[in-house]
Amino acid sequence: MPIYEYQCQSCGHEHEALQKLSAEPLIICPACSKPELMKKISAAGFRLKGSGWYETDFKSGAKKNVAGEASCSPSSGGCPAGGCKS
Repeated sequence: MPIYEYQCQSCGHEHEALQKLSAEPLIICPACSKPELMKKISAAGFRLKGSGWYETDFKSGAKKNVAGEASCSPSSGGCPAGGCKS
């Protein structure tokens, strides 16, 4: 279930609520009890990065490893299959 953020238009109180997607939005402010609560638009609270699920589960063929790219030095054997980035 997603966490929604609300802010009261009357007193400015901010509130978070864990609700189902199908649930009606809250309207009564828990701080001042007025029907002035409005849903805020906010960013998701997580970020996918690093050598996680995409790196190991969904890659195929000659796609590069984005978390630990090979270096382009002569001592490492030259450039990887996709070429070097400048």
